[in-house]
Formats: sequence, structure tokens, C-alpha cells
Amino acid sequence: MSNKKPNNIILNPLNYPDKILIAWREAIGGNLEIRDFLMRSAHKELGFFCYALLNERKSRKWLIDNKYAHLLATIEGIEGKDAALIWLKKNGFDLLFHFARSADSWKDSQVWLQKKDKLLYAISLKIEYVKDQIDLINEDPHKINP
Repeated sequence: MSNKKPNNIILNPLNYPDKILIAWREAIGGNLEIRDFLMRSAHKELGFFCYALLNERKSRKWLIDNKYAHLLATIEGIEGKDAALIWLKKNGFDLLFHFARSADSWKDSQVWLQKKDKLLYAISLKIEYVKDQIDLINEDPHKINP
């Protein structure tokens, strides 16, 4: 995957060993110890991704400031923001495009991703589950603070 994008935007590459991706999946699922490990590792962007996924603004800014706009666009795509999905597709991030849509319950992208990368498919399903749990809490009138 190229790390030079239009308008001279330089983006960091996203190349991770499987064991780091498995750790990331666990961190997304709420394992704080592993998330903290990621934050201290050479792959701290994945820790910031976990925070940004939960709408932590400073983490979203960190992703932009540290040349991980493609990860933030992925999060926004997961949130259903069409502009982010269009940006991913337009800039050749097909894998991240389908990853985001898969995590947002798009069946065609889930099928595509499952064929292309089973580990990323599993991570997208974890995000889908976490996102659904957050939505349930936010929609439950018994859990909303008055």
C-alpha cells in the first residue's frame, strides 16, 4: 500500500504482524492491559485507534497529527460517514473501506473481507459487536443519566 497520497499528504504505512493484530482485536474488545501495551509499543496508533473508536477527541487528533488519517477515516467509515468511505475508496484504501463497512454491518463488505483477510474480518466483527453494545447502552432509557 502506498503511503503518499494526493495533495502531498504523507501517511504512515499500516503493516502489522498477526500477533499485533490479534492484540489489537483484544484491545478493541476492552482488554485494557493489552490496550496499554499497544500505547507503549511501536504500534501506538492502534492504541489510539481504540480510544478514538470510543469518540475520544484527543486520540482522533493524534491520529491526524501523526499521519494516520487513513485510520481516522476508517473509524468515521465505521460510524457510517459517507465522506470518509468515499475518501478511503478514492485514495485506494480498498481494504480499509471494506473493513469499515464490515464493522458497520454491511454484508457485502463482510463477504469481501472474509475472502480477502480473515483476521481483519474477525477484527471488524469485534468492532461491530462493541459498537452494537455501545448503541444498546445509549438507547437504554435506564442507562441514560438524567
